[in-house]
Amino acid sequence: MASTKITVNNNGSLKIQGDFEIVDREGNVYDLAGRDVLGLCRCGHSKNKPFCDGSHNGNFQHEAVAFALPPKKV
Repeated sequence: MASTKITVNNNGSLKIQGDFEIVDREGNVYDLAGRDVLGLCRCGHSKNKPFCDGSHNGNFQHEAVAFALPPKKV
């Protein structure tokens, strides 16, 4: 089974790699031109949303440190 890994980068994008597809809210698939690694914008500055174009440099601060979420509500 293929896997997907998402890495939260410090002060930047979400790096997604592996076997994945990205769809818009209506289910239309983005043409990723064969890429199996790319960056997703999380700062809001990219002119190529939802993809990262590096616009976050100097405009976005977040130290990526893993933590446990609270228990899931039932």
